[in-house]
Amino acid sequence: MKGFAYLLVAVVAVTGVVVYMAHASGRSDGEADPVFGITIPPGYRDWKLISVAHEEGNLNDLRALLGNDVAIKAYREGKLPFPDGTIIARLAWSYVPSEENNKVFGRSQSFVAGPATNLQFMVKDSKKYATTGGWGFAQFKDGKPADAALLKTCFPCHEPVKARDFVFTQYAP
Repeated sequence: MKGFAYLLVAVVAVTGVVVYMAHASGRSDGEADPVFGITIPPGYRDWKLISVAHEEGNLNDLRALLGNDVAIKAYREGKLPFPDGTIIARLAWSYVPSEENNKVFGRSQSFVAGPATNLQFMVKDSKKYATTGGWGFAQFKDGKPADAALLKTCFPCHEPVKARDFVFTQYAP
């Protein structure tokens, strides 16, 4: 029961940050990434949740993965490869301790999302992005697209999960 309470606190914290960040950042001036030509899709913050994750190591961030309606339908149906029109968003924040929550728990155990680190998209278009497994990749920081050198590392990173149509995250209903 105690584990469930901790999980519930974490989910509420991440959800609260997602809602707050919808008004605080991630705005784009419409500038497309220099490799795939992807812009930040309007309304992406209203998409459904696919999963959440904590990435340790050098990144040490919290992530919320969202999908447009096409993505969510494919995930729910277990459909691979994902159909054209699928868009998956990854919102990431630094991972920071919550002193306020730790006071309530009486010990250091609570971590929450801190400042936003970046925003990434995978866009499925099997013809347009045929050379990269049918996926276009984009990354934005403060609404500005990443440079071409960084974007060229996306597909090689996703190649090990080719059997899952180059998508790391599995659906967590």
